[in-house]
Amino acid sequence: MENKQKNQSRDRKNNHVSRGTNKQNSAPVKVEIGDQLLITIKRLGINGEGIGYYKRKITFIPGALPGEVVEVEVTNFTNKFIEAKVLKFKQQSKQRVTPVDNQEVGGVELAHLSYEGQLKFKQDVIRQALEKYRPAGYAHYKLLPTIGMDDPTGYRNKAQFPVREVNGKLAVGMYKRQSHKLIDLPVMTTQHPATLKVVRTVHDILADMQLSIYDERRNRGSIKTLIARVSESTGDVQLTIVTNGRSLPDSDELITRIHDELPEVVSIHQNINRGDSSLIWGDDTRQIWGEDYITEDINGKTFKLSPRAFLQLNPRQTQRLYQETIKALDLTKADKLIDAYSGVGTIGISLADHAGEVRGMDTIPESIDDATENVIDNAVDNATYYVGAAEELIPQWASEGWIADALVVDPPRTGLDGALRQTILATKPDKFVYVSCNASTLARDLVDLAKVYRVDYIQSIDMFPQTARWEGIVKFTKK
Repeated sequence: MENKQKNQSRDRKNNHVSRGTNKQNSAPVKVEIGDQLLITIKRLGINGEGIGYYKRKITFIPGALPGEVVEVEVTNFTNKFIEAKVLKFKQQSKQRVTPVDNQEVGGVELAHLSYEGQLKFKQDVIRQALEKYRPAGYAHYKLLPTIGMDDPTGYRNKAQFPVREVNGKLAVGMYKRQSHKLIDLPVMTTQHPATLKVVRTVHDILADMQLSIYDERRNRGSIKTLIARVSESTGDVQLTIVTNGRSLPDSDELITRIHDELPEVVSIHQNINRGDSSLIWGDDTRQIWGEDYITEDINGKTFKLSPRAFLQLNPRQTQRLYQETIKALDLTKADKLIDAYSGVGTIGISLADHAGEVRGMDTIPESIDDATENVIDNAVDNATYYVGAAEELIPQWASEGWIADALVVDPPRTGLDGALRQTILATKPDKFVYVSCNASTLARDLVDLAKVYRVDYIQSIDMFPQTARWEGIVKFTKK
């Protein structure tokens, strides 16, 4: 949550340079907090907020849509931008719909926009990012229409909900945007029904047993967070209870009640995260009941998932993402493929049937352990996974005579490590696909990559309906 807010703040400060608009007047635009303005919304920003202008000064208005005329109240301002909240709609967009979910929390910031409008927005997000960073030839990149979902609800396979006492009652849910106020969430339409059922039922069990709940102000109490992950293919649920210390009060009775009331829960773990850190996970995770893993099927391959193993939150769209990656790489049995940022090996193993040999790497040893098990479980005999950084292993392998023909990268939101960008430019694999979850860092990386590669197309895929989050793949051809 904290990192997400920092990213949004940074994106917002930079958003005014997108499209080359908003040259500032020589005289500063004066506003005060509480001022009421009338604004016409021109477009959506990269965080899904409405963007308009007050005397040519860019103004960010969450919840407003292009074409709307809104009365707003100034909530914050700097020399570069204004932030405001909607007081009244004078004119509404035809694309506006009535949201079901609580709009105070994150993860549903575009629920007021029709799904058709959301898909068009996510095509525009990458266009905005390209216009900001301006990599070579960007004006001619082919931006394909966003691949959406038939049913853009119930897709999130994991719920990470803090548990707290709020006004004398037990609450489990999400924090109000840009605050630390916990909002109880009996309903969240983006969550898979099984995850929400498990979290809410465990909430009721905790309340009934009157177990020790973490108090942030006093840094006391035990249970901090409930994490439920469901397998789309099996229906099994893995529950992790995050605690402030090793003690889990009345654990035997708690496990018995969970088992009796939630037979779909087949795996229960405890994660220990001491103190008032804003991080959800601590370093120590232990199994306390049931299976070590749950398994997920993706395009005919089965993957074991330990509590901390990374998997995309939307299994249905993940299958489509990997299918598009297979199509873009166009591998042959003669190709040697590198799967960088491999995680538990989901992409590389999905591609193994199409390649001659796959080598993957990740800096997290536990992920490589899981990837190695997934290779064995799927009877894949041409894939091997290594602990290490891609920018170190790729040159090492090349010096030993193993040079890759193809590369797929799926980095975190921070994008490619700078050293890896230089390694790619130096080794120049013939076939290259970049799977991105952040249009801004992708566009930044393209400034370097476009020196060696031509961008054939960028395919946006809606992994996170109702949000402003972007996901997509880039197909490259070596110049």
